[in-house]
Amino acid sequence: MPLYMLLIIWALVLVAAAVEYIRRTYTLFTRQGVKQIAPVPLLGDMTPLLLRKEHFTKHMERIYNENSGERFVGRYEFTKPTLFLRDIELLKKITVKDFEHFLDHKTFIDEHTDTMFGRSLFSLKGQEWKDMRSTLSPAFTSSKMKLMVPFMVEVGEQMIQALKKKIKDSGDGYVDIDCKDLTTRYANDVIASCAFGLKVDSITEENNQFYAMGKTAATFNFKQILVFFAFSTFPKLMQILKVTIFSDETKHFFSHLVTSTMKDREARHIIRPDMINILMEAKKGKISHEEKPTKDIDAGFATVEESAVGMKEVNREWSDDDLIAQAILFFIAGFETVSSAMSFLLHEIAVNPDVQERLYQEIMENEANNGGKFDYNSIQQMKYMDMVVSEALRLWPPAIALDRVCIKDYNMGKPNDKAEKDFILRKGQSVGIPVWGLHRDPQYFPNPDKFDPERFSDENKHNIKPFTYLPFGLGPRNCIGSRFALCEVKVMTYQLLQYMEIAPCEKTCIPAVLDKSTFNIRILGGHWIRLKAR
Repeated sequence: MPLYMLLIIWALVLVAAAVEYIRRTYTLFTRQGVKQIAPVPLLGDMTPLLLRKEHFTKHMERIYNENSGERFVGRYEFTKPTLFLRDIELLKKITVKDFEHFLDHKTFIDEHTDTMFGRSLFSLKGQEWKDMRSTLSPAFTSSKMKLMVPFMVEVGEQMIQALKKKIKDSGDGYVDIDCKDLTTRYANDVIASCAFGLKVDSITEENNQFYAMGKTAATFNFKQILVFFAFSTFPKLMQILKVTIFSDETKHFFSHLVTSTMKDREARHIIRPDMINILMEAKKGKISHEEKPTKDIDAGFATVEESAVGMKEVNREWSDDDLIAQAILFFIAGFETVSSAMSFLLHEIAVNPDVQERLYQEIMENEANNGGKFDYNSIQQMKYMDMVVSEALRLWPPAIALDRVCIKDYNMGKPNDKAEKDFILRKGQSVGIPVWGLHRDPQYFPNPDKFDPERFSDENKHNIKPFTYLPFGLGPRNCIGSRFALCEVKVMTYQLLQYMEIAPCEKTCIPAVLDKSTFNIRILGGHWIRLKAR
């Protein structure tokens, strides 16, 4: 047989094999009676996102809304199958009751390739995650937050002075700013103080090293998000290629910062109630759980409670790399998600003057009743503040979707009322939790696109169905820093409204439209507001 005939035969065999592989891959759900989104070969359901035709929030919302009769549906991230959950009772089972079947997150970064992210609390798996959660949870109790609020207040005062100067220098009596830039700089300075014990003024010194390095580490552009998806879909290939998220310069900066600060404090016997101190105590095995695992209502409606998993005493030595990874995770989480929550909150306050006026009056009442005293206890007593913050987190949740990986085969039950058989989720497969879809479902939140803090009033909040409001996740693997984040958002809002009137300006996007060029939630054209000194 001629050589060219052999080559043609082999080519046909390879094409046939590829076609069969694609067919088998993309019919996994339909073969088992589960409705699925129509995938594009190799790209799965990622096409509109990759072509930037649809923002990730709209993508999630569309899948959620188009499948109202389903308990769960199938979708594909490239070639990786994942279940999109819709049923809140199933959501409860997976994240709480049967949590041990869904202990882990997807592998976004390999711990051997990039210890700075791969060894963080978010990325750790199994027993290691449980031990690290228990190690760190005492750092985020109400008693620890009370000690950190003065650091936040100090940063806020610094911010107000800088803004007053900008307004004075403008000569117009006001200044128009992109509040995403403002909140990012504020969050940066809060973390510098509360985590690393550093005094940084990023509003005045715009290009300081800590802010520059922090922005590099915490701002995930489109390319980096694709790297995350690639790790989730093709982990072996990414390990072979040794792809990392952080540059060597960024790694060295934060590694040196954490280790040198620890050494300096140990040598000089410095004790400061911040994250570095917690990590030092953890390394020595001296950290302990002071509080019982009860729901801390005073911290706010959105607070998530620590489970029994995070309350166990741990006798374990952690390496310097492990401790550095936690400090970096704390930085990244605080830098991006908290600044995102604050920027959308300020946008809503600007375009809803009635909400702003009522919140300002509550702030003035607190000032009068407490003689100008402003601390953890006084701010937690502000009911309308909590209503406003809770509603901002509903309408604009920083975490658009959550994930869990099945670590033991699990019976998901029937996908819908008409299905004839149960669907068995196999070990290694994952589920997606549509936070954005749930938060904007009119069944749970009437007129969902309206910013309405009254949803969270004492008269109405009991109507919010459990497991439909998830700004900080749910179950034992919820966000460990919910108290810190809520505190930080409230402190900034308090101080800003106390001294500034917030209004829309010519550049304000009304109604808010999200920028499709990024996976993060950003308003197209920027989060522009006008600040005027009161």
